Amino acid sequence: MIPVLLVMLLQLSPSVHKTEKPLCFLKISPSLSRDGDLVIGSFLPMHSVEVSNDIGEGLFRSHPDKSCRDYRWLHKNYQQVLALVFAVEEINRDPNLLPNISTLGFHVYNAYHSDERTLESSLRWLSGKGQLIPNYSCLWKDQPVVVIGGATSALSVQMGTLLELYKFPQISYGPFDSKLSDKAQFPSLYQMAQRDSSLHRGIVQLIVQFEWTWVGLVTTDDMKGEEFLWNLRGEMIKYDICLAYTEKLPVSERRHTESQDMFMPRIIQSSVRVIIIHGDTESLMILRYSQPLIHIALCKVWITTSQWDVTMRPQWNDGHSFHGALSFSQMTKKIPGFKSFLRTVNPAQYPEDPLLKVFWCSAFKGLEKLENEDLIECSPNASLETLPLRIFDMAMSGLSYTIYNAVHAVARALHEMLLVTSEKQYTRDGENKTWVSQPWQLHNFLKKIHFDNSAGDQVFLDDTGNSEAHYNILEYLFFENSTEILVKVGQFIPNVTYGQDFTIYKEAIVWGCNEPKAPHAVCSDSCGAGLRKTLREGEPVCCFDCSSCPEGEISNQINMKHCMKCPEDEYPNKEKDCCLPKAITFLAIKEPLGMAFTCVALFFSVLSALILRVFVKFCDTPIVKANNRTLSYTLLISLTLCFLCSLLFIGRPTAATCLLRQTTFGLVFTVAVSSILAKTILVVLAFRVTEPGSRRKVWLQPGMSNFIVVLCSGIQVALCGIWLGISPPFPDTDIHSEPNQIIIECNEGSVFGFYSVLGYIGFLALGSFMVAFLARNLPDTFNEAKFITFSMLVFCSVWVSFLPTYQSTKGKAMVVVEIFSILVSSAGLLGCIFIPKCYVLFLRPDQNIQECIRNKSNTKS
Repeated sequence: MIPVLLVMLLQLSPSVHKTEKPLCFLKISPSLSRDGDLVIGSFLPMHSVEVSNDIGEGLFRSHPDKSCRDYRWLHKNYQQVLALVFAVEEINRDPNLLPNISTLGFHVYNAYHSDERTLESSLRWLSGKGQLIPNYSCLWKDQPVVVIGGATSALSVQMGTLLELYKFPQISYGPFDSKLSDKAQFPSLYQMAQRDSSLHRGIVQLIVQFEWTWVGLVTTDDMKGEEFLWNLRGEMIKYDICLAYTEKLPVSERRHTESQDMFMPRIIQSSVRVIIIHGDTESLMILRYSQPLIHIALCKVWITTSQWDVTMRPQWNDGHSFHGALSFSQMTKKIPGFKSFLRTVNPAQYPEDPLLKVFWCSAFKGLEKLENEDLIECSPNASLETLPLRIFDMAMSGLSYTIYNAVHAVARALHEMLLVTSEKQYTRDGENKTWVSQPWQLHNFLKKIHFDNSAGDQVFLDDTGNSEAHYNILEYLFFENSTEILVKVGQFIPNVTYGQDFTIYKEAIVWGCNEPKAPHAVCSDSCGAGLRKTLREGEPVCCFDCSSCPEGEISNQINMKHCMKCPEDEYPNKEKDCCLPKAITFLAIKEPLGMAFTCVALFFSVLSALILRVFVKFCDTPIVKANNRTLSYTLLISLTLCFLCSLLFIGRPTAATCLLRQTTFGLVFTVAVSSILAKTILVVLAFRVTEPGSRRKVWLQPGMSNFIVVLCSGIQVALCGIWLGISPPFPDTDIHSEPNQIIIECNEGSVFGFYSVLGYIGFLALGSFMVAFLARNLPDTFNEAKFITFSMLVFCSVWVSFLPTYQSTKGKAMVVVEIFSILVSSAGLLGCIFIPKCYVLFLRPDQNIQECIRNKSNTKS
């Protein structure tokens, strides 16, 4: 593997021994170095490939290998260099760190977002003296011990492949990547950054806060981007949030031109208002340099992750396009003395630092041809504090904070190694003694590093010690006077109690395009109360139609997937957005129908009693005697009770009324029908049993009619007794028959018992009808059999129609049907049998004589 890699490295440069131009040498050789007994190598992204602002000419003016002028300053990244310088100076001043080592030095190389350039810079650092000599080191004095580099995972992998050949420890200060924790593949690589595995949760919670469900995503086309996309989708599913589109940007610089032609028009033309940007500043360089295209787009809300600096952009561009962007920035504590250090930094303070002079002139004057300028005269009295936010930030960034911790971790590891090393190696250089350490010896001590930095934060290098990152939510604001600031509008702290982990100050957010409130970012408008979501076939869950809730169900929240049923004692209102209590109802005596039935029942019961009184008064008249006075009295009494028993069905059902009303109805109707049956049987027997001495004359005995009534009624009493003994009626509630009512009713208990009682009455009525029909032409007194036949026809018709009607009705209507059937059938019996006799008693008394009865009987005979 090593020979193959070395051959590849040799091909990176056309000539190993050629001397680079001075300007290019600054960018390929160490851009900044400071002598020391032990040296830290650092690879920091300070320059990037120049991107043309004329998109029609292509993204790059020329190939990066042709001229050093293709590289431009990434001014804000220079804070990382100053953080390294500040940490080294702080350590060198500390008498308790490395007491036997005079100084700690460093070499700073530019880290390009390019495999080719990164490998070249790494090999030059290993070779030393600016020469690219594989497997050979020219470093005689400044002994390198560790490398701090890897602003991105890709850079860490590119450098780690080469550095692992020499067991050089590499501390990656970029965003945490679980792939780099694979010690089998990267045994010499350590990650300083905190884990960001909860970042997707914070972004989704932000989206949920503003009820956005239709968002876009721009991420890098690498494993880190795929992992973020996978986690983000999984979290979005929990809250029914959808990705309208996902744009994956190629990481390679060479593909930026074709990438722009593909994804920028889609972002501009899309109606999606909220776009998530995930990736580091270098990987998303094309998006930063393509801001002019975004000016013609609709107003959008950008949600950026902590690795992408929304303020970093070319000098010819402004930040209006990202005004109102919300960025998740890792929380860092203030390092004591760092801001004061930044205020005092200037080229005069570090005259031996050529990189600072070039940065200073580029930042304050924007020079392109630095070789023609006097660097010393570039704003000597200026301060970094006066630079705009897009060029330099006085607040320590997350990457600078990690670099500061990494330098201190190396110093403490060296300190521990110095203390525990029993045999120290010394070399003579004049009168000074210098401790020489080998890079591979540092691994055992780096793995155990754990300390508190000057800000009070705990610092780890091992994977188990790295905790979850905490985030501030910052809003980027760009004002008309080109002033730009970052304002804290919330925070996200993972691994705390849900509800307390996320905070957002909505009133502090200033939305772009002068919108007074958060923009609307949905695929379909919300379904209000009373409606439910109906998903569209073949479309994401965020795209749906709204449909009304089914009968009996409501939805009292927006965007409900399923409507819910009301409790049994409640019913939905017309809007179907809330449940109302059901009204308790029954056939009350005070309501019109109950009052009408009561009056009719009382009227006919009084009428029956009056007819009974008439029959008793005229009991000795021929017409009363001829119609069996006892059966007539019994029938009238039973009819009176039939009318009165209907009153048991009116009013609120109780246990007593439920037990009495059906059994009372069954018994009194059985007595009435039995009396009619006895009448018809006696009439038939009177004319059929005519032979003298016939044994069948015993059925004409005076007490036979009473025996028939008692026998038939006794059978009904037995049926009612069995019914009440097995499953008696009881008060019950019907909550389903009427949607907005609870009907208080009597549950008949045993349905078989109830229909047995009704069936027995029907059987007696059918028997009475058949016997009366057979006797309709017999010469009985006043032809009573015809009236009985007609009365039983009415009775049977009423009850035959009662059964299907009773079965098809529910609740209070069932009670009304039964009361109506009782009153009509009873009135039919009373009218058909007794009204003709009353007519004779009162209006035709001349026919109520013995001679008239005999003459009529003889005529019929």
